[in-house]
Amino acid sequence: MSSSLRRGALAASAIAFSIASLAACGAGNSSQTLEVQPDNAATSVGDIKIQNALVITQPGTDTSGPSVISATVFNSGRSAQTLDSISVEGGGSAKLSPAKGSDKLSIPAGGSLVLGGKDNASAVLSDAAEAVQNGNVQKITFTFSSTGAVNISAFVVPAESYFSSWGPSEIPSVTPSPGESASPNESASPNESTSPTATATESATGQ
Repeated sequence: MSSSLRRGALAASAIAFSIASLAACGAGNSSQTLEVQPDNAATSVGDIKIQNALVITQPGTDTSGPSVISATVFNSGRSAQTLDSISVEGGGSAKLSPAKGSDKLSIPAGGSLVLGGKDNASAVLSDAAEAVQNGNVQKITFTFSSTGAVNISAFVVPAESYFSSWGPSEIPSVTPSPGESASPNESASPNESTSPTATATESATGQ
């Protein structure tokens, strides 16, 4: 295992718990929530504080295909701000989408915004495989309506284990090589079917 992958593995184990904790309280506006100090990528500029910043790639060792940026943004100011853009050094700009039921990525005064995970706002990098490698540290620039640009260095991790539900929802399909196809005997028998009671953990990541 390369040194960069070892660093990524150690970082992943150290920050996984705090991601889940902040996601649970991300919608809260209490001072207790704003005082959380996780042991991972975090920075503060003016009224804006960014915590738990990560770049999450496809599961496995292949980083091709969409990646996502996960983070929790806090606004300690008296006025709301919007997250206008996110860019990754060498990886281009992310496509931002608001949370379900919202029309923009707004961080209310004294509140927070969660990026990544089910029903939350999202930031997707269409294909930054050449610039984003698992185990590396990547420079990310968040740009806000009032505070402006905020830079942070975040670890790159695959959408596995603790991060499976935070990773990309789109998984690239595998294209078979020429002449490669399933034999007639490899198809499912008439009696085999997918269980209608499959649990949520058996569905694609990034629900």
